[in-house]
Amino acid sequence: MNHSSDSGNGHKSMLNDFRKRFFISIVLSLPILLLSPMIQGFFNYRIEFTGSTYILFIFSTIIFFYGGWPFLKGLYDELTNKKPGMMTLIGLAISVAYIYSSAVVFGVEGRFFFWELATLIIIMLLGHWIEMKSVMGASRALEELAKLMPDEAHLIKDDETVDVSIKELEVYDLILIKPGEKLPADGEIVDGSSYVNESMLTGESEPVLKDEGDKVIGGSINGDSSLRVKVTSAGDDSYLSQVVNLVRESQEAKSKTQGLADRAAFWLTLIAISAGLITLFSWLLVGRDLAFSIGRMATVMVITCPHALGLAIPLVAAVSTTLSAKNGLLIRNRTAFENARKISTIVFDKTGTLTEGEFGVSEIKTFKNREKDEILKLAASLEKESEHPIARGIENKADERGLSLYNIDEFTAIKGKGVKARVDNREAMVVSPGYLEEHDIRLPDNYSETEGPATEVFLLVDNTLYGSIVLADKIRDTSRETVEKLHEKGIKCWMLTGDNEQTAKYVSNEVGLDGYYAEVLPHEKQDKIEELQQQGQFVAMTGDGVNDAPALAKADIGIAIGSGTDVAAETADIILVESDPADVLSLVNFGKATYKKMVQNLFWATGYNAIAIPLAAGVLYNYGIMISPATGAILMSLSTVIVAINARLLKMGSNK
Repeated sequence: MNHSSDSGNGHKSMLNDFRKRFFISIVLSLPILLLSPMIQGFFNYRIEFTGSTYILFIFSTIIFFYGGWPFLKGLYDELTNKKPGMMTLIGLAISVAYIYSSAVVFGVEGRFFFWELATLIIIMLLGHWIEMKSVMGASRALEELAKLMPDEAHLIKDDETVDVSIKELEVYDLILIKPGEKLPADGEIVDGSSYVNESMLTGESEPVLKDEGDKVIGGSINGDSSLRVKVTSAGDDSYLSQVVNLVRESQEAKSKTQGLADRAAFWLTLIAISAGLITLFSWLLVGRDLAFSIGRMATVMVITCPHALGLAIPLVAAVSTTLSAKNGLLIRNRTAFENARKISTIVFDKTGTLTEGEFGVSEIKTFKNREKDEILKLAASLEKESEHPIARGIENKADERGLSLYNIDEFTAIKGKGVKARVDNREAMVVSPGYLEEHDIRLPDNYSETEGPATEVFLLVDNTLYGSIVLADKIRDTSRETVEKLHEKGIKCWMLTGDNEQTAKYVSNEVGLDGYYAEVLPHEKQDKIEELQQQGQFVAMTGDGVNDAPALAKADIGIAIGSGTDVAAETADIILVESDPADVLSLVNFGKATYKKMVQNLFWATGYNAIAIPLAAGVLYNYGIMISPATGAILMSLSTVIVAINARLLKMGSNK
């Protein structure tokens, strides 16, 4: 958070510096304009006295070294680093104009370029000032994110409430959130129920009802009821801090598109210097004087300045990254984000993505006259150690029935198959149908198949089948609509799930998928992704970022969906804060819109130069068309402003 603030202060300091130099240079330029012979001839007046040319020289020298200092320093830095760029061009152009004009003052035959020098520096300062404002605009959005956190929190200690700085909050602290207040930290509601506005963090426009046990995010706004919240993360570990850091890192990172722009800017610099020298010698060879030839050379070098090209990608990147973060879409890999336009197949994890992921027990089956409560009690005792959504459903059902659970020992998770532990000196297991098949465990003759989108797990005690528990998971309302819209874009939709064939087929048919892989173990998911890639598909994988990590890493674009406050899903390229498949559609649409803006900016920045360079060199001079160095500077600055404005016009549509 401090780093972001330091960066913002640095930009602000540079902005103020350019503004100050701009206004002082304008004042200094007034006597230069009044005393310049060309300006006097244009406006038909005459001011001439002994030493007037020396006054002209003195004011021009001050402007050259004061107003032109950022460009002279930039010229030195770029040449020292052996990376000539836009500052090299500007620095050379103003140096040529100043040195030649100074030589004329002290006896060399020719004419002054002092008024062109002054206006060129002023316009360049204005262009940089506008550029810095655009960069600051993107950075300011980060600062606005950081400002979402309040300064103080109501800490509950010994049944008393004390106001403390949020910096003093620690994990497990109990805090009070009054109606209408911002939450000072991430946490879990321990008492109370309220509608919470998370729109600035997740893009969810409607306030969300939060009850006891629900997680809340620092920076969101409480509704009209008081809440007591246990802090789960604060300070640099909070969701908002991680988002700010992630956005800043993404803004600073360079994608392949930006690398292309950087290389183009470098070559454009070399072309400009070469074109400037060719222009100078060409006009000298056809008999024009040195003053005219230098004027053409300076104009070429100024007008070719790759400022717009240098800004074309970074400004769009900064705007898109910040917009994304404010809509619950966090970009860790910029190249992957820009490649969203290439997606031909999206593979969805089922549980928690296409379905709500909140399993409820719909049926308990008993074998050999066992008691239903005993089956539920044994299963819940094992599942209390598991993190799987199925485990939560079984636990909740046991709580609902008021069952006291057994103490267990030697708990073990059977990867992709279930869990086992020792209960009262018995080995108990809750396993999938696949485990029964693997170990050739036969179901009773009176067993009846479960219909509909359900998941069934089986309870074994000392390898004896006691019964089964059926859990249902509701398909999300937005799943079918999202798949339909992705199909309209020509994108195929597949599903990967560890669930049984029957459930997978039901969900696939209901949502309208192109295909599915059922009963896939976590370590097998990457193989399925590879199968699709070998068919020539550009694959995006959406998963929870934990057991889907290998598949996320294998996919061309890995999307961690439903990560909630866990924004550090290391294997994902992009993180979607909410578990809504509609956000995947937003990602595809916004990725395409961002890339389109980048292409527009690159086209403008390079296309402008293709027309401007020949005009600056004087190819249409015989037709009365000639661009002065100052006019060249205006055109160059205008191209920079257009690129900046175009980047700011980027908008993120909603699919919610």
